[in-house]
Amino acid sequence: MPSYEDWKKTLHFYYFIKFTLNVYSMLFSFLGLCVLCIGLYAEVERQKNRTLEGVFLAPAVVLILLGLVMFTVSVVGMVGSLRDNKTLLHMFLCVLCVLLGLQALALIIALLFEKTTSELFQKNIREGIKHYYDDLDFKNILDYVQEKFSCCGGDDYKDWEVNQYHFCNGSGPLACGVPYTCCIYNKEAGEVVNTLCGYKTLTQERVDLDDIIHVRGCIHAVNLWMGDNIGATIGICCAVGLPQLLGIMLSCIFWNLLVEMSVSSDMVDFKILKKAGFKYSELDLSGAGWCMCLPREGGYLPIPVTEPEQDIQDSEPLDLEQAQSELSLTQFEQPGQDPDMGMDVVDNRL
Repeated sequence: MPSYEDWKKTLHFYYFIKFTLNVYSMLFSFLGLCVLCIGLYAEVERQKNRTLEGVFLAPAVVLILLGLVMFTVSVVGMVGSLRDNKTLLHMFLCVLCVLLGLQALALIIALLFEKTTSELFQKNIREGIKHYYDDLDFKNILDYVQEKFSCCGGDDYKDWEVNQYHFCNGSGPLACGVPYTCCIYNKEAGEVVNTLCGYKTLTQERVDLDDIIHVRGCIHAVNLWMGDNIGATIGICCAVGLPQLLGIMLSCIFWNLLVEMSVSSDMVDFKILKKAGFKYSELDLSGAGWCMCLPREGGYLPIPVTEPEQDIQDSEPLDLEQAQSELSLTQFEQPGQDPDMGMDVVDNRL
């Protein structure tokens, strides 16, 4: 069985790494394009239904930024792997390393400064609660989280006091209450949900609301769920980080392979050929593929034209007549000399 170093020098290894990286980049470019389209659609719908201007970063905007980054980076990797462009591959590799490093740094900071991170999330959630009925995307996400994790608000149920429909100085039916997704109830088939189950709960203490609403905040509920489900938490981290790590490994291997191959004549680099004075029509590109980028043993550079070797043997006798004719012609072509004089000189030398 050949070793890794021997297998790395074969064309099969080159094709395997090249098209694996190309398929990887293509899949993530399509995924990024889908996320971008979903984000654009959600933002258009959000702009139609929004009545208040807020500084809260909407989920639609997050999807747009995420899809744009995924699509742009993946296209750079796809084109770089397809065209064997070392510059694009190096850019793709560096961007992936930076993104993965930033995510790892953010995770470490969140674990080391847990209190500060919780305060930051609480601030953003309270800002979103202010526009709860104006931003449908945030409303749907918060409702799902409150029902899924049996929680209410960011830090606790008192966070709903910042909403203009729920603060206690209001006069509407929602005043001093919480949304129905905070309520404790058992769903049964055909049962109608009481949307006013959280009526006047903000004026009561936590101990009086144990059987009515969830008083625990969603930040604490999610932290407890992640601590109780270590396997799922590690799985989520791996699902986010491993694909990026795979892209870094593939692009690093392929880039190093191209660097090693660039010193040989197996690469089709038209910039170098143009500087050397070669024309595109002078190259034999059979086997380069439709992408004009596949290597070939022997290379694609034109074979330099060499003069035929003169088969002169030292032992061969000199042809006197041929020598006389050549010398006479040389003397005849020199200006200021008589051709007959040249012949006499030849006779005397012979």
